[in-house]
Amino acid sequence: MSRVRVLSYAITLDGYSAGPDQSLENPLGVNGFDMMEWFIHTRAWRSMQGQEGGETGVDNTMAEQSFANLGAWILGRNMFGPVRGPWPNLDWKGWWGEEPPYHCPVFVLTHHARPPLEMKGGTVFHFVTDGIHSALEQAKQAAGGRDVRIGGGAATVRQYLKAKLIDDLHLAVRPVLLGSGESLFAGLDARALGYMVDRSVAGERATHMFLRRS
Repeated sequence: MSRVRVLSYAITLDGYSAGPDQSLENPLGVNGFDMMEWFIHTRAWRSMQGQEGGETGVDNTMAEQSFANLGAWILGRNMFGPVRGPWPNLDWKGWWGEEPPYHCPVFVLTHHARPPLEMKGGTVFHFVTDGIHSALEQAKQAAGGRDVRIGGGAATVRQYLKAKLIDDLHLAVRPVLLGSGESLFAGLDARALGYMVDRSVAGERATHMFLRRS
């Protein structure tokens, strides 16, 4: 049965999942890349970049598992790129080059329509203008019984949490402080929404927290 999941989602010790002032130079906001230190040393990450080597410990296992059994992704528009407002043209095709790491349909939440974008490796970006429920329905249909991964950013995850549509979350908590940025749980009472901590696993550079909705 298909599950709606947040996986390998990095947050800081003070609860931020992105730094302030996202831009082309700072895709995760200022100092936001500090959150990803746990991931970039893994063999999983290096393999995605077409490189050899990388660490094979707990963090790598968590990263590998987060790509298993996925049939579709959902992203907020800011996760697709730094362009705001109406699309000035169709030149921007994402942060990832000609072959993004998704290899399946990806549904991008936006207020501005755009034709589907086919990329190398099986990734097709679909731009959804009629809300989170429509995006999830389309993603589940495309996933064909496999899981749907909510990739972020924080505002997108919060919307799905508030609607009680996420089955489980895997948060990679980094021992760093950002001080400002996008707070994952801002304005949410996760406990009242039915979420509970299921387990935690210590990795090399992050503590992996697993939450599920009862």
